[in-house]
Amino acid sequence: METWFFIISSLCLTAILKWLFNHVFPWKELGPKLPPGPAVFPLIGNAIWLRKSFFQLEPILQSLHAKFGNMITLHIGSHPAIFVSDRSLAHQALVKQGTVFADRPSISSTSKIYTSNQHTISSAGYGQTWRILRKNITSEILNHSRIRSYSHARKWILNILKDRLVESGVGGGPVRVVDHFRYAMFCLLVLMCFGDKLDENQIEEIEDVQRELQSNMISFNIFNIWPSVTKVLFYKRWKKFLRVQQQQLDVLIPLIRARRTGKQELILAYVDTLLELQLPEEKRGLTETEMVSLCSEFLNAGTDTTYTVLQWIMANLVKHPEIQEKLFTEIKGVVGDGDTEVIEEDDLQKMPYLKAVVLEALRRHPPAHILVPHRVTRDVVLNGYLLPQKSTIYFMISPIGLDPKLWEDPMAFKPERFVDSDEPVDLTGTKEIKMMPFGAGRRVCPGSGLAMLHLEYFVANLVWSFGWKAVAGKDVDMSEKTTFTTGMKTPLEVQLSSRSRKV
Repeated sequence: METWFFIISSLCLTAILKWLFNHVFPWKELGPKLPPGPAVFPLIGNAIWLRKSFFQLEPILQSLHAKFGNMITLHIGSHPAIFVSDRSLAHQALVKQGTVFADRPSISSTSKIYTSNQHTISSAGYGQTWRILRKNITSEILNHSRIRSYSHARKWILNILKDRLVESGVGGGPVRVVDHFRYAMFCLLVLMCFGDKLDENQIEEIEDVQRELQSNMISFNIFNIWPSVTKVLFYKRWKKFLRVQQQQLDVLIPLIRARRTGKQELILAYVDTLLELQLPEEKRGLTETEMVSLCSEFLNAGTDTTYTVLQWIMANLVKHPEIQEKLFTEIKGVVGDGDTEVIEEDDLQKMPYLKAVVLEALRRHPPAHILVPHRVTRDVVLNGYLLPQKSTIYFMISPIGLDPKLWEDPMAFKPERFVDSDEPVDLTGTKEIKMMPFGAGRRVCPGSGLAMLHLEYFVANLVWSFGWKAVAGKDVDMSEKTTFTTGMKTPLEVQLSSRSRKV
């Protein structure tokens, strides 16, 4: 008992002395200071974390930005966390000083297991391993010709989605669409990841294990606090974590081995590009566990964000029937009055209002309101404030898209603002940042082109096939809920009516 008391007392004393040295003592080096923020306390950082979780962060940040300005500091872990909500500062950091801001912070112990010690594109530090992983996905599976090669898969999944929607609405009852959207987007990503010869049973098996892992991820975060202690105190939960992780490996590794040993299919799958990939820093190929982490990242990143935005788009089309009718009229003007059942992908380029609807949804309802955290590689000054080496920087997405200085009536859903614009919005943020649903700079999302195609394709076909109306007596609830993405707090329910063609 005395030994434990001595150890804990020593740790507390060390933390207090470090805090006093960093925040109180007058002999600190003069120069730029950290951006302002709420009071900091030894050991616990900002007191707000005693009563709030990270998923409750956004309303806290809104009040803090109003009080302290567009750059604020919170103390969440051992290094300060800087939150930036200004588009010009985001552009200066992510684009003009991209190399300084392109690193990633070290992640929690459980996340290191999910990502095979940060061997995924989104988690890897800024270096050769990250470059080779990103170059592989952009030059292989996400290049234009490869994306087009899966057009038959998109048509197959579209028909499955329409059948599920029709079946759910038999008898004119309300249809809860989110589960159908999630399944359709997941199917597409599975086919691109593991090949288009999988059947629905195999897809559902992969979906079950991915959903099990993701649904438990928040509860598993307890192991990030003193892991050696919490693994003992919460032994059953730790066993469940290991079991769920092993289930994922048991399902995905056979698919990887089948692609390695089987006859090469005509259409390349993402996993095929990983089989012979070499990591330059470590001078070796990927392990099977690392391939599982990369495939899991591919599935989750492409599914969650896309189905979340798809639900927001359809919710706005239900809430604003005049926008839905205008979109339907544009589609009809392109494909004519014939018996066309499926809008072809080549026709999407002839529909500027469709693109405007998608862009407005990404501006108004970005699936993530905060970018994946960045870490600076050296001390840097931004807007007159010091960002110390290894500090974590969070860039706010939502405030930029809702900036009243840039967007007229920013809370309204008005696709016309993109049709009437003098110049198209650059989603990469290279020239300037007006909105950044896919991030910006060196760590911009490599799948933005695929996401835009999927959103435009499915929105066009869903509007072409069905009339979408609110359930009688119910208004569409546009309030938000943040989990892994920022989706609808109340899932969208609709009344579907078939258009005049066979669906």
